[in-house]
Amino acid sequence: MTVAAVFDSAGTLLRTYRSVVKVDEHKLADASVETTTLTFQDPDRILVLLTLHSRDIMEKNPDALLSNYLTDEGVRFGISCGRRVIVSDVVGDILYGDKTAKVSDMQAVIRDCWTTVSQRSDNFALNAGAIINLRTKMIEFTIASAGYPFPGVREMITQLHSQGIAVFIASGDRTEKLVQIADQIGIPRNRVHGVATPISKAQIVQNLKNEYDVVVMTGDGINDLSAMKAADVAILTVQQDGTRPEILFETADYVIENICEAARIIQEMAVNCETE
Repeated sequence: MTVAAVFDSAGTLLRTYRSVVKVDEHKLADASVETTTLTFQDPDRILVLLTLHSRDIMEKNPDALLSNYLTDEGVRFGISCGRRVIVSDVVGDILYGDKTAKVSDMQAVIRDCWTTVSQRSDNFALNAGAIINLRTKMIEFTIASAGYPFPGVREMITQLHSQGIAVFIASGDRTEKLVQIADQIGIPRNRVHGVATPISKAQIVQNLKNEYDVVVMTGDGINDLSAMKAADVAILTVQQDGTRPEILFETADYVIENICEAARIIQEMAVNCETE
């Protein structure tokens, strides 16, 4: 019997710190905010990831419009999550036409993430993005997140591989950042799916079900819900601090407090299926 194990990244494989600026106030929000939950609170919010270089934007004029910087530097974006299906042109019009967000709003979240996480790990991935609002047609929040593997993650991946279990990442994070993490923890690059929306995560799981006898999805947030429902087995990890909607607990077949517990569940399931 063949088994595929799909993992979210931020909050699941990675201990993640997030920083958010509320643009209309130009100040940092509560550090405990969870960006996908914040996005899903309003059906008109869309979380987008930006391919900007953090060191480059830190050198720019903080009072300049963020939209001008994105346009001048040719910064591309990817739609990470939202409650509505939306075409990229609409998102681009808002991002590149916004007249409210400043470069300083992005600098603030990058600086906050970098300062906090660099004190805890020498090897981490940093992503930057924004939450736009389709109703107001503005950038509502600037965001940054930085994460590093939870203890034992690389050993867990090695253990799963040794049992013949194929391991994948399906995440809303930027692919190039995920590849860095995948190299670090031992997941092949061709099994990394980045900038995955909740819908595309579920599609990844469905596609894998055509190749493997059993597909397990492990995640920690509301953006993993559709993929968890699509999987044969759903694991919810609560190792990352934060509140989660009850529907995640109702959907999960297992709830774990340490991501390394996933290996035991997946391996036991594979053995039990072999003997049936």
